[in-house]
Amino acid sequence: MMLAIALAAIAGAAIGSFLNVCIHRLPLGQSIVWPGSACPTCKGAVAWYDNIPILSWLVLGARCRSCRAPISVRYPIVEALTSVMCAGALWYYGPGALFLSRFVFGCALVVLFAIDLEHQILPNVITLPGIVVGFLFSLVTEPGWRSSLIGIVVGGGLLFAVAEAYFRIRHEEGLGMGDVKMLAMVGAFLGWQATLLTLMMGSIAGSIVGLLIIASRRGDMKHALPFGTFLALGAALAATVGPHLLTWYLGLLS
Repeated sequence: MMLAIALAAIAGAAIGSFLNVCIHRLPLGQSIVWPGSACPTCKGAVAWYDNIPILSWLVLGARCRSCRAPISVRYPIVEALTSVMCAGALWYYGPGALFLSRFVFGCALVVLFAIDLEHQILPNVITLPGIVVGFLFSLVTEPGWRSSLIGIVVGGGLLFAVAEAYFRIRHEEGLGMGDVKMLAMVGAFLGWQATLLTLMMGSIAGSIVGLLIIASRRGDMKHALPFGTFLALGAALAATVGPHLLTWYLGLLS
């Protein structure tokens, strides 16, 4: 099992390198398949030995070999995170459909988190196929197709209702449709209960950050926050420790 986990960590790092391509190119409307990896500054092709996850960034001193332009620390962070996520999911869930479902879901969350944090957008090319993929996984593993279907309706419906009510009251957009589609994707993968937990934890995290921004006088009540980033954090928690939190909370109520 330890060998399998080690191999999963290596595979996860390689997949993380691909996620970095998605994070960089999707907001620009570029293909994630062609051309191959290149420096965003000098456009020079990146050799295979300069494209080894995590290690190449360290060896190159976080700079392009050709033009010496800085390479964002996001690259090794995403690669390391995906490596840990893949190995951790295999250890936690064991091999099978649930492991694959949770890892695919985690990869989608990583991409959405990073893109929303930097660009304040949540690409349809991730969220809409994610809804379909999550529901298909639910046919063979947790949370089951009924909970998944309810999760899609509840997740998307709740945020759509909130966005619509905010617009009618304030006459300005408070939530984007990207957030609606993202929470519907969460519902497809995790089911309706974990979707509500995701929304609650994402809202709490967003409120805390918003209050800190206001307290530091870096923004006001209308300061735009990347809500998808907070939803990604909430969904990651819901997918891992969510069942324990729900059990604890229901225990308090009883």
